[in-house]
Amino acid sequence: QLQVVESGGGLVQPGGSLRLSCAASEPLDPYAIAWFRQAPGKEREGVSCIVSRDGTTYYADSVRGRFTIFRDNVKDSVYLQMTNLKPEDTGVYYCAANKFRLCVLRDPDINDFWGQGTQVTVSS
Repeated sequence: QLQVVESGGGLVQPGGSLRLSCAASEPLDPYAIAWFRQAPGKEREGVSCIVSRDGTTYYADSVRGRFTIFRDNVKDSVYLQMTNLKPEDTGVYYCAANKFRLCVLRDPDINDFWGQGTQVTVSS
């Protein structure tokens, strides 16, 4: 079955940038791939999602204009380019796959496969 692995997290100052990677064990065409994040004491929230088959993208209001999600079909990977990072972006970021190509940022439970998470810390 599908496996996804996140990487690219780290410590960055406010206003800085990071690129997160979600590497898959097989081609992602049959899936929608979403990024979720969770900070201590806060609910898990959807960040962004892409339908790999046609490239349709979705963004949470809190990140629209700052984050960009895109795919690389050659590498079977999805990326989240994060710019102008803010302290409130801090959290563990997870990538998740939906086998019916659904993007629903308000409902993490629709996803069938999850990565282990990568920590993003935005602090001065």
